[in-house]
Amino acid sequence: MSGIVSSGEKQLILISGRAHPQLAAAVAEELGTEVSSTTAYDFANGEIYVRFNESVRGADVFVLQSHAAPINKWLMEQLIMIDAAKRASAKRITAVSPFYPYSRQDKKHQGREPISARLIADLYKTAGADRVMSVDLHAAQAQGFFDGPVDHLWAMPVLVDYVKERIDPEHVAVVSPDAGRIRVAEKWAAKLGNCPLAFVHKTRDTSRPNVAVANRVVGDVEGRQCVLVDDMIDTAGTIAEAVKVLYQAGAKDVIVAATHGVLSDPAPQRLEGCGASEVVVTDTLPISEAKRFPQLTVLSIAPLLARAIHEVFEDGSVTSMFDGVA
Repeated sequence: MSGIVSSGEKQLILISGRAHPQLAAAVAEELGTEVSSTTAYDFANGEIYVRFNESVRGADVFVLQSHAAPINKWLMEQLIMIDAAKRASAKRITAVSPFYPYSRQDKKHQGREPISARLIADLYKTAGADRVMSVDLHAAQAQGFFDGPVDHLWAMPVLVDYVKERIDPEHVAVVSPDAGRIRVAEKWAAKLGNCPLAFVHKTRDTSRPNVAVANRVVGDVEGRQCVLVDDMIDTAGTIAEAVKVLYQAGAKDVIVAATHGVLSDPAPQRLEGCGASEVVVTDTLPISEAKRFPQLTVLSIAPLLARAIHEVFEDGSVTSMFDGVA
């Protein structure tokens, strides 16, 4: 079977970079197709070569890349693939980036800083992308950086359905790891039966990456099972400290739920030893065996991506997938 789905005169082609082939294969299976065959390799000096092994002329092409480390390499590979699709006369090109690269650099914290998330949007457009699809952007306003349609998908339904089966609804509280993520925590609380809400007050030094200090809990968590929610876990310093502060405030149990498991070292060690009973993430990013630990649960994001890709291909409504969530 080729990597093509036909619908009348239209053709859907799914192309994948090399960062997370397992996710691409799972998406293709959900769509009832296969990932289109490509040739991709690195030259001795690090330059990337890509060629599609079948025609994409007139097709609706979805270029899927998961931006794990080394993020710059995989970003460049995706841009090259988009450019190749444009020059091969694809009708429409969608950059599917489950974890949007440079998403945390969405504004200037200090003078003379770049807004790198905007630069990425410009690169996608220049390469030839007509639209962008991503999951749980770090800042929703980043949708405005791209001059074209942006499909902002929510992993919350996937995570909530799983967590619901593991909590006592009468004794649960949803906790945001900082004041900036309160809006997301409010949506979680509504989905879990309008349970109590709390957040961890923290301070951050903008001159030092991945450094934050959890100070105290704002809200009542005593005797409760806490669901600590965030969009991503990178080095896990913030999350691990938040878990400890919650236990100090009297929490009975803590479950961590996040969309993107970046898990840069020493995240696995921190999460394994922080006291959380379970850490739940999706597979928007590849998680190697070396990064896995007993409390880690990885949920598949492939059905969500596949449904969104199908809706775009059929000119349907991606928004309807999340009615009552966004």
